[in-house]
Amino acid sequence: MNNKKRQVSLQRAAELKSRIDDYLEERKNIPRGLEMAAVLEARKKKILQILGGTEEDWKDYRWQLKNRISDVETLYKIINLTESEKKQIEEVATKFRWAISPYYLSLINPEDKFDPIRLMAIPAYKELEDECNDFDPMGEEFTNPAGSITRRYPDRLIINVTNECAMYCRHCQRRRNIGEEDIGTPRSVIQESIDYIRENEEIRDVLITGGDALCLTDETLEWILSQLKEIPHVEYIRLGSRTLVTMPQRVTDEFCQMIKKYHPIYINTHFNHPAEITPESKEACEKLVNVGVPLGNQAVLLNGVNNNKYVMRLLNHELLKCRVRPYYIFHAKHVAGTTHFNTSIDDGLEIMEYLRGYTSGMAIPTFIVNAPKGLGKTPLFPNYLISRGKDYVTIRTWEGEVIDYENHQTKDIRELIE
Repeated sequence: MNNKKRQVSLQRAAELKSRIDDYLEERKNIPRGLEMAAVLEARKKKILQILGGTEEDWKDYRWQLKNRISDVETLYKIINLTESEKKQIEEVATKFRWAISPYYLSLINPEDKFDPIRLMAIPAYKELEDECNDFDPMGEEFTNPAGSITRRYPDRLIINVTNECAMYCRHCQRRRNIGEEDIGTPRSVIQESIDYIRENEEIRDVLITGGDALCLTDETLEWILSQLKEIPHVEYIRLGSRTLVTMPQRVTDEFCQMIKKYHPIYINTHFNHPAEITPESKEACEKLVNVGVPLGNQAVLLNGVNNNKYVMRLLNHELLKCRVRPYYIFHAKHVAGTTHFNTSIDDGLEIMEYLRGYTSGMAIPTFIVNAPKGLGKTPLFPNYLISRGKDYVTIRTWEGEVIDYENHQTKDIRELIE
């Protein structure tokens, strides 16, 4: 390479580097679970002491489920709460259930009222002041042709198998189903759902969710998977789960050996912030990938949690370290008791604007708005197509440069190569 070309290349490299300086500086201030091992270990020991547990207990997901924190006095021993906050949490609990796994509670900075993990886990009085009264904005109760199915698309559907979760997220879209106790969908209702799939051969893709599909026992989940696997037109099965985030201990060696028998199996999980990606959650993700389960992430855009272009970019980078592919960013739905988490659509578009070109394509999910009442997912993108002429289009590059690009007509290949 001659000297002139090298100089041009170096100048361009310096220009590109300058475009990411702001991110490199901002990411220093964003909590990352993978860099907080010592802090998390100290919090874990404190929680174990309060709950009377051992290291072996901590690794047992059954212990984690049994010892979910759902009373203010225990919570008060672990994180800082004022008397006013304690009363507010108790009042919210009369309408909206809450519970937090010991593991997930260890991710909360006990000193920070606006810690993003705390916002997602601990009730806020704003839930009672919400003017939104819609508990089912997706109209799922009107897209239920049989059993516990939700069907919104021609070739795929959901089976809801439980209302139980390891932690009840404050932004949950299905909080209407939580109730006051954990109830698995009756086997007879799940069987009706499977029979419906068996009778409708256009269904090629089945998503098992809830609640959280991984809150089922291995035995129950295998019963469902084995039946679906016997249906010739079901090409693959997906599981929807936030348990990898809120209780990664659930991903046992036994679970991994069971699930790999029913490939192709995909799991979409739900990390919302880099602080949720810890050594323990990374290990759970890698266990699944190592037995052939591809993982995708469906983040929800949440006010005060991740509606920030630097936080979301870092989240996607941390996910790829765990071999989890960023899949969707969902615009938060308008659900009763959760709308303080709602953001403008502009927040989502800004994030997408500052992903494209500024990071690898693998780190760029699709920004989705769910059309209300079951009308389905609608992708939104920044506007890169400016205008079009007879034989060209005018486009905007990721750096903001506007250029004309030739737009050839498609011709019949058979005529072209005769």
